[in-house]
Amino acid sequence: MFMRNIAFGYSTRCNIKCAHCVAAEETPDYKKMGLAKAKEIIRDMATAGVTGISFTAGEPFFYYDDLLEMVNLCREHNIYTRIVTNSSWAKTPEKAEHMLKTLKQGGLSQLRMSYSRWHQQHVPRQNVLNAAHGCIKTGISYFISFVTDFSEKDDEYEQFLRDNYLKFFPEPVIYAGRADAFDRKAIRTDYQDNRCTMNPYLAPDLSMYACCDAGSHFNNTEFFLLGNLKTNSIDQLFSISETTPLFNCIRSMGITAIASFSGMKARDIITYRKCELCKKLFDSPEILKTLKNADGLELQRWVR
Repeated sequence: MFMRNIAFGYSTRCNIKCAHCVAAEETPDYKKMGLAKAKEIIRDMATAGVTGISFTAGEPFFYYDDLLEMVNLCREHNIYTRIVTNSSWAKTPEKAEHMLKTLKQGGLSQLRMSYSRWHQQHVPRQNVLNAAHGCIKTGISYFISFVTDFSEKDDEYEQFLRDNYLKFFPEPVIYAGRADAFDRKAIRTDYQDNRCTMNPYLAPDLSMYACCDAGSHFNNTEFFLLGNLKTNSIDQLFSISETTPLFNCIRSMGITAIASFSGMKARDIITYRKCELCKKLFDSPEILKTLKNADGLELQRWVR
């Protein structure tokens, strides 16, 4: 039995342009759902058993009034809500507290703040502090996603969080979109499972993907594309995510075991970051064909 949670991309519009963003376009083609359509989808999600929605994609606070309506609707249907934000709107402690208090009254459960040396080229660190303190004062759960490539350049950004006693979790930069052009530092990881829960992502054009991270950037195979709500119901697309054998192998076995099964040497596997290893396997038509042909018992037996 799957917990049905989803990343909800109401709009791709953002007020900053971070160098590491998975948005690939130099001149972004902004997309946005209509509010009425978004609310219809949320009702359908409730009927389909969705229990958690994370509003993400561009900057959700860009459409604050719409966001408030959607959060209110989720509360009516007992859906847990999270907003992912760059905190650019939290310019003063008073403004942050006022906006968050209204969202709390509407039913917001959690705020997730994106933070990095790339974000903070556009948004003052004080904004993140204002947003975090606003959450504490209004009773909203929060955490900070500290996006990092684990270089010394990030030490001062991490220290700021520690000095202000903020709750944060390091999140490895995903080398996709604009970050695809970044230099990669050579790594050697432990031989870890690299399992992934794979929460789906709904894009503003109503396309739905099985993965909410880099899955929409697998242009060679579109491996994670589940379909579109213009031609499928939300329940049908969730069912595809939940019953596709390879998706379940990623969840249960992990990407490392799948890479080993595909023929990759162990000493090569440990030089890949999780999302990059995923892309190597599933955005290659040749490797994907091999894995699909063996996604039954033969692949599932490749476990300890």
